Amino acid sequence: MNSNRYRPFLPTILNWIQQTLDAHARERRAVSSFNFPRLPQYFPENLLNTTSVVLTDRLPVPPLSALGLNEFADFENQPMSGITYKDTYFLERSAAWDESLHFHELVHVVQWQALGPEDFLLMYATGLSEHGYRDCPLEAMAFEHQRRFNAGEPPYSVEAEVREETLALKARAGKQRDNL
Repeated sequence: MNSNRYRPFLPTILNWIQQTLDAHARERRAVSSFNFPRLPQYFPENLLNTTSVVLTDRLPVPPLSALGLNEFADFENQPMSGITYKDTYFLERSAAWDESLHFHELVHVVQWQALGPEDFLLMYATGLSEHGYRDCPLEAMAFEHQRRFNAGEPPYSVEAEVREETLALKARAGKQRDNL
């Protein structure tokens, strides 16, 4: 993991994220308030009660290019319907009732929890720069779990599996870094 390139930007990006969360604090609502029928079969009640959703007309994306991270210009313009920061995700209003998209973003919430903000951002940035959006390992994991959900696979503990997979990714990245 070539996270050293991104480490100096962490304070600025984490500050931007916190300011964004603070600016939208009054618009937040719990995932559980959507009363989706299937999400409680895959995620624990406390996660659905403590994770927040903000519906918006435009997703807030950090100004990475303006910070000098030009390799993320494509990401900044990537068509997305949702984006997650810590325990809150933002969705385009048109996607508010897409249970599958909520599922995908909840996977990212678990990843944020498993890694903590700094490691999540470093792993995401490194994966994005090395593999692109769709194949970024943290995104690929979310898409794979979402695929299983959409396919109607029997309920399972998404939180436990994602936590385990995320920590395994972190360990592999650490070994790769140590071998450089």
